[in-house]
Amino acid sequence: MSYTLGVDIGTYETKGVLVDADGAVVAMASTTHDMLVPQPGWAEHRPEQDWWGDFVIVTQKLIEQSGIPADQIKAVACSAIGPCMLPVDTDGAPLMNGVLYGVDTRAMAEVRTLTQQIGAEVVLERCGNALTSQSVGPKILWLKNARPDIYAKTAKVLSSTSFLVHRLTGEYVIDHYTAASFSPLYDVTTQDWCLALAPEIVTPDMLPRLMWSAEVAGHVTTQAAEVTGLAPGTPVTVGTIDAAAEALSVGVRDAGDMMMMYGSTIFMIMLTSERVRDGRLWYAPWLFPGQHASMAGLATSGTLTHWFRDQFARELPRDTAFPTLAAEAATIAPGANGLLFLPYFSGERTPLHDPHAKGAFFGLNLTHTRAHMFRALIEGIAHGTAHVIETYREVGAEPARLLAVGGGTNNALWVQATSDTSGLDQIVCDKTVGASYGNALLARIAIGDAKVDDITRWNPVARTIAAQAVPAYAKAYPLFRRLYEQTKDIAKELSE
Repeated sequence: MSYTLGVDIGTYETKGVLVDADGAVVAMASTTHDMLVPQPGWAEHRPEQDWWGDFVIVTQKLIEQSGIPADQIKAVACSAIGPCMLPVDTDGAPLMNGVLYGVDTRAMAEVRTLTQQIGAEVVLERCGNALTSQSVGPKILWLKNARPDIYAKTAKVLSSTSFLVHRLTGEYVIDHYTAASFSPLYDVTTQDWCLALAPEIVTPDMLPRLMWSAEVAGHVTTQAAEVTGLAPGTPVTVGTIDAAAEALSVGVRDAGDMMMMYGSTIFMIMLTSERVRDGRLWYAPWLFPGQHASMAGLATSGTLTHWFRDQFARELPRDTAFPTLAAEAATIAPGANGLLFLPYFSGERTPLHDPHAKGAFFGLNLTHTRAHMFRALIEGIAHGTAHVIETYREVGAEPARLLAVGGGTNNALWVQATSDTSGLDQIVCDKTVGASYGNALLARIAIGDAKVDDITRWNPVARTIAAQAVPAYAKAYPLFRRLYEQTKDIAKELSE
């Protein structure tokens, strides 16, 4: 037998799997880390500890627990949160913490400057995406403006996945899907770096080499082998952002397929027959040439359940807190007795792109309990998700299949509320391992031993969550939308 190894670095957890040629998981391992918030609007990871350190820990666990000789692991693929911004020196050593994806809003001044300088329509047409907190280009410009000493030492700007691949192979590469988030530095039409729109941000040599996700980037070096336990010379794929690998893991492969990832954030990826042009959504070439992806994401979702547990359920054992809270909330009727929740604790990404948006419970009265509040929180996340689905419909991209994945699929209240508010059934596959499982398939594809369609055999459908008409949600959703619109000016003033 031969095996492939997939590892994924998430916001709070790193997971890894060893998978055989038939898609069976023979070993799983995980470890946790923190997201650092050094000040409001910032979000960081420590690359040496949270990215490379976790990769090493998980890989060693997989080899030790499985007893599989390293030379039987035929390829490795990794993914990580993204898009991230990490400056490294000439040796590839990090010069600061990694700046995370759209939940980090430190570069909004640079977003405004670049948008005004280049023109919003030009940015959208050339780069496929409006400049937002999700964009890496403005964060590099922030580095140049706010940390000129670090910028002066920067030899390369990497993503989280690029950093891992470099540690494994010595190669500086990035996949096209991730590179599209480096706006305004990537041209989606030519599928190449384009520095003409903002030549002051970087020089060409500071950016990694572009490749496709299922291509082999390089091979495990002797030094990396000594640390990880992998065999020297093992092929390593280019990899991608975690959400893309997660979409692949549940069978997103054709136009009309959409993944709904229930994690620290809600993230959606929909494959389309042609490029979707709308500044409220994100666009990227898909993992393979000739395919298109339209993406969306809430800034906070699963993170909010962690916050609620830590603030309002401290007396509950951590291993049973979420089931207990969900059971309490299930005793409350839909609509939470008139309680609305805005989930914008880190601003909001799509479709609002509002870094000043604020979280709120609205409508509290003396009859409300913790159960009402947790139910309202879940419903508020579902309403935010329905807002994104409504946006897809407005641009003529109605999902044909909605495939759910992630830890949140274990929360029956959450997934049912999402289907009921959006009006879409959701498919849950047999394996909800996530991005690491998609990486194992990418690794197998890279060495020519599998095809994308093999995922239907590897991970068949297990169940479907049917959408139901819930009058309380039909009433609450427009109120949810109005509550944001009527408070956004106050939220902005609070930010200032």
